[in-house]
Amino acid sequence: MRHRISGKQLCLKSAHRRSMLRNLAAGLFEHGQIETTPAKAKAVQRYVEKLITLARKQGLTARRRLSAKLNDRSVFAWVAYDSVKEAKKTSPYWTLPAASEIEFNRYGELRKAPRLVQHVLTKVGPMFADRPGGYTRIVKLGKHRLGDATDLVLLQLVGKEDGPQVSGRKSNRRATADKRTAFAAKARKGEAAS
Repeated sequence: MRHRISGKQLCLKSAHRRSMLRNLAAGLFEHGQIETTPAKAKAVQRYVEKLITLARKQGLTARRRLSAKLNDRSVFAWVAYDSVKEAKKTSPYWTLPAASEIEFNRYGELRKAPRLVQHVLTKVGPMFADRPGGYTRIVKLGKHRLGDATDLVLLQLVGKEDGPQVSGRKSNRRATADKRTAFAAKARKGEAAS
């Protein structure tokens, strides 16, 4: 029985599940949105919400608890790579560091880059300072993964999206409503003419 056991197992061992949640959360904090399966998105959404609430508190205790829950790694190193297209080097969520701020040693290994915990405390936490909760959203994309045809969703941070319709799916509701309105107007004209 699973009495008083929270969270989904996702058919993974506990160490693998913890590592997956940390990596998905780090990707979300770095890029602002990630594309994943619905089950993983729901699992990581709870984890991320707690981390953002912790980051809003600011302070040494929050920094230490975030370091314990996240792998404090270098982020935004891809900004300095030549293979990444210039169009991909923008983010609607925060300003990315300049390529000159990221350093590599003479062997091409990363030497200096922004750290994840610092980024969460300085950029992500203040972004949601006046929001009491609900920092993320799950958007169904309406497409499937090529390998196993599972549904894909977009897990994104709330607040910096474009326009009212964020979904990747094409909705037919507006077109159907327009057809009904046009039909009703045509029917009324027919009644008024007779």
